[in-house]
Amino acid sequence: MPELRKPYLLYLGDAQYATDAKTACGLRDWCPTDVVGEWSLPTATVSVGLPRLSPADAAAKSAGSLVIGIASVGGKLPDSWVPDLLDAIAHGLDIVSGMHTRLTSFPVLVEAARTRGVRLMDVRHTDQRFPAGEGTKRSGMRIATVGTDCALGKKYTALALTNALRAHGAKATFRATGQTGIMIAGSGIAIDAVVADFIAGAAEVLSPANDPDHYDVIEGQGSLFHPAYAGVTLGLLHGSQPDWIVLCHDPTRTTIEYRPDFPIPPLRDAVAQYLAAARITNRGVRLAGVSINSSSLDDAAWAEYRTQVQVELGVPVCDPLRGGLDPIVSQVLGVESL
Repeated sequence: MPELRKPYLLYLGDAQYATDAKTACGLRDWCPTDVVGEWSLPTATVSVGLPRLSPADAAAKSAGSLVIGIASVGGKLPDSWVPDLLDAIAHGLDIVSGMHTRLTSFPVLVEAARTRGVRLMDVRHTDQRFPAGEGTKRSGMRIATVGTDCALGKKYTALALTNALRAHGAKATFRATGQTGIMIAGSGIAIDAVVADFIAGAAEVLSPANDPDHYDVIEGQGSLFHPAYAGVTLGLLHGSQPDWIVLCHDPTRTTIEYRPDFPIPPLRDAVAQYLAAARITNRGVRLAGVSINSSSLDDAAWAEYRTQVQVELGVPVCDPLRGGLDPIVSQVLGVESL
């Protein structure tokens, strides 16, 4: 993928749900020095707490790109956003998108970018061809983050776990599988844009053979329990061949988000199903711990919930943003609690 031009202006379109802005939140939290502000349509009800800058304001602050910070259901880029994108192009900004709809499918954007001499960057799409998965065991260690639902912390957990492993002397690499992760890491494969037959193969390419003591931390996508995205999750899991999985969960959710007829299973059942699926390509896979988005719980409720899940599952339970992941790192590295 060509290098993205920084810093970024984050575009929120007409977002109505905070979880739709996970791309913007990820860039704000994991590469804050690369972000100058946010911009949106007047109808948007979501903010990520950054200075509100128009494309002209951002260009005056030497911004290089307007990044679409929304990851909406289906990944469609609405026509109503096009005037703002044209405004950004007019002020010399590249447009960076991780949506399924290609920027290049809008002739007016293509012509404007050509005239102004800027780029339309569809980071979700690649011309690279991937093989079918082989299932052959590769050297090196792999940890996959998996979830009970979408948009509840798989990327944050993978990034935080990578940093925690490095902090304790382990060799670790974050392997990005979604558009936000790719923008943060600078490389990766948008796994949900790969043709279904080649998802496992793409995951094998993403995490090749490595040193025996090296850890690839693979960003999870979707959920085995999601009626739309379970296929992506399963292919990624098979190709990743994880030695460890970390289950990510939001305790406030009882059903799949936006799908009230699809209940989230009890955590014990979720773990059992993920381990059964992962054993197809790695019979030795184990649960390293549970990563919780505890933002809805006060300190007392979080302590009680954490203890309850630890007793039930027999593994460390952590929040990467509330105490860190050292207990899970200890489990993975096989050392006493760090």
